Amino acid sequence: MRALKLSKAFTLLESGPVVLVCTYDGHKANVMTISWTMVVDFTPVFAITTGAWNHSFIALREQRECVIAIPTIDMLDTVVGIGICSGTDTDKFTAFGLSTKPARHVRAPLILGCLANIECRVTDIVEPHGIIILEGLAAYLDRQRTERRVIHAVGDGTFIADGCRYDRRRMMASKLPPGL
Repeated sequence: MRALKLSKAFTLLESGPVVLVCTYDGHKANVMTISWTMVVDFTPVFAITTGAWNHSFIALREQRECVIAIPTIDMLDTVVGIGICSGTDTDKFTAFGLSTKPARHVRAPLILGCLANIECRVTDIVEPHGIIILEGLAAYLDRQRTERRVIHAVGDGTFIADGCRYDRRRMMASKLPPGL
């Protein structure tokens, strides 16, 4: 093995799915790109990491709700574009031609065209790391979507798309919750 600069170690672990997080600040909706995501356990509890530098952070902290939309690789340029501009001066839904649908449990919209959307409530914010704990309230999967490869950020400006599925449920049956 060869040594890797410690400052690049995060690129070995960052490759969770890139998501779009929709918020509503009480006046208007916004969407941001997040690559720091985590499943907390088998219940619908998730975590994302962001902070005060991000326009949507205030809406997450004050409104305590959001939608996690899961885009696919065919949306990569849109996802990157959303991530490099700010909702303070850009209506990202219009700028990137995103179609939305009202959510049932939160005021932030669902994004049509994404593989999936999860309506969430903020249950905790872990400072000083900006870790936002989310409880899933409802989930939607677009089964008509032919492109199903989700995007993974390496953290250095490159991305990976997955697509292959390998079934080991039988081997792991004793560790999985019933009905999964």
